[in-house]
Amino acid sequence: MPANDLALLEQAAHEAGEIALRYWRNDPQSWEKDAGAGPVSEADLAVNAHLEQLLRTARPHYGWLSEESADDASRLDAEHCFIIDPIDGTRAFLAGQEGFSHSLAIATGDRVTAAVVHLPARDMTYSAHVHGPGLLNGQPMTPRDHDIEGATVLASKPSLDPVFWQGRVPPIRREFRPSLAWRLCLVAEGQFNATLSTRAAWEWDIAAGSLIAERAGCIATEISGREMRFNTARALSDGLLIAPPRLHGQLIAALGDAPGARART
Repeated sequence: MPANDLALLEQAAHEAGEIALRYWRNDPQSWEKDAGAGPVSEADLAVNAHLEQLLRTARPHYGWLSEESADDASRLDAEHCFIIDPIDGTRAFLAGQEGFSHSLAIATGDRVTAAVVHLPARDMTYSAHVHGPGLLNGQPMTPRDHDIEGATVLASKPSLDPVFWQGRVPPIRREFRPSLAWRLCLVAEGQFNATLSTRAAWEWDIAAGSLIAERAGCIATEISGREMRFNTARALSDGLLIAPPRLHGQLIAALGDAPGARART
């Protein structure tokens, strides 16, 4: 049941937060991953180990996909699969900033059915299951729809390269937050109007936030407008666009089939 799965994820996310805060601002050991994949710390690994033990003991028949675990192709045959980012925003975590999160999701087939994004340093927990609303600390959220002109959009600078847009970059106001999972939730909460990325996104970064945003009233798609699918062999989404319905449609139209858009597919 999605509601029972959600309760399990909420418990796990709060336990993850307790572990992470023991390392936060305490100079944890860290190093760079291979192939420019970014930093990882002893805190990431400690959180991952705890989550895997807790969640897989509770749901032994579920598959497992985590940023900090070796991929096991058997997950592709599982009816349900955990999709986990132990610490999303590791650079922010290592810098002592508050904007890191734990992103926990369960996919049933290729759809996310339960999700939690927890920011322990801010005492904020976003959550949703497939039959309920998107919640922040137990209270329903409402996104803020907006016309494209003047919309506040969470995105990295490369996403506003004109190559990705039809003719010109629309008159949007760009902002940024370090945790991708949190960006999706901030749109669900109505703090920003949209978030987008023209780069491929790992499933563990976006699985939880995409369901939370959808259940709050947003549309969550790949940058092309295609529906997102999860627990795939690649574990990658071709970019992302999260926004309330009117703005989502306007952004899709502005992106269109620009050369950068064609290069993505």
